[in-house]
Amino acid sequence: MELDKLFWRPGLLPTPREAWSAAQERLAGQEQWIMDGDLGPYDAVQVRLRRADTVILLDFSLFRCACQAITRSRERADFWRWLLAYRRKYLPLLLQAIAQHASTADVLIFRGPLAAERFLDTIRA
Repeated sequence: MELDKLFWRPGLLPTPREAWSAAQERLAGQEQWIMDGDLGPYDAVQVRLRRADTVILLDFSLFRCACQAITRSRERADFWRWLLAYRRKYLPLLLQAIAQHASTADVLIFRGPLAAERFLDTIRA
């Protein structure tokens, strides 16, 4: 499930935190699920982390993420502020949340697309 498509309301307004937490509870209550996304300061990651058996963190370079964002679409200024502050401010918070709320989950951190591709190749085999 691509969380961006569920989270952002028309006009790129964020879903209120309580409603967002409830939506994630419904999604993560299914027997099997995959959710992607990091909504930065708007997110409530602990909801899905508590139910995750595996967490995959794509920790790609700022340059790669910026290039992808540029080719994907026009982004707002708050996105670029989040992206520039990600490693310094948001990644440590995310890692702390993973340790706190998904302590029994397998945590896989990929620093580049090739590492992610190698992982996918192993599960495809």
